[in-house]
Amino acid sequence: MKKHMSIRARAAVMLVVTAILSGGITRVRAGGEQPNAKEVIEATDRVRNPGQPFRVALALIEYVNGKPRNQSGLVVYVRQDKQTQQFNNLVRYAEPPRDAGKMVLFKGNNLWFYDPASKASIRISAQQRLVGQASEGDVLTVNLARDYTTKIVGQESLQDADRKNRDCWHLDLAAATPDAIYNRIEYWVERGTYHPIKGKFYSDSGRLLKIAYYHKFEEQIGALRPTQVILIDAVNANLATTIDYSNYRFQEIPEAWFQRDYLPRLRPE
Repeated sequence: MKKHMSIRARAAVMLVVTAILSGGITRVRAGGEQPNAKEVIEATDRVRNPGQPFRVALALIEYVNGKPRNQSGLVVYVRQDKQTQQFNNLVRYAEPPRDAGKMVLFKGNNLWFYDPASKASIRISAQQRLVGQASEGDVLTVNLARDYTTKIVGQESLQDADRKNRDCWHLDLAAATPDAIYNRIEYWVERGTYHPIKGKFYSDSGRLLKIAYYHKFEEQIGALRPTQVILIDAVNANLATTIDYSNYRFQEIPEAWFQRDYLPRLRPE
């Protein structure tokens, strides 16, 4: 699943960086009747998250000044807990070869890292760095409507990753459960399609950590979904990381896969 940087992908990253550096947002006063904030975030959750157990391959590439530096490949298995509505995640490292077989398990508000070399699992933070600007929490499927209290700030026209203007709802999300990956998120959702367009992610202290652009919407297992996320460092816009999603498919996933004690015996593929 190793991916090489294409001219098109590199250009997309540079377009986003240029937009950030030049500030490509036009604010519009909210007018008329607004939708319910909970309905908006639930609708954009459905765009990002299939409604059945599924697996997806991820390719992460870190860029410095537009040039690729580090990369990693993952396979993520996701199943929603029907009682809590939370998504349980099992992340399997596929590349580079030195990391193949390592796994991360996310269930409840616990995140466990498993190393097959030691056959031990340790608890880690969702903010632990994975590749470049991407942390472990950035590759997990989450239920924003469940984990956050959402309000609509207003309506804005802003540029997406291709520098096309999008008419969006600007949402402010505050963590409402211990399962929330970030303390606060600003989120821009396109009106009409409910496609996520942009996100800003904040630490517990209120510091802006990173900016995300959701890109390359394609038909994947029943809906148009973003197949690339571009993460930009909040301090230095020349530091970026792309996460490309491919090979979506529905898959029956046993409950045992999401048990910490079962990790040493687990053979996903």
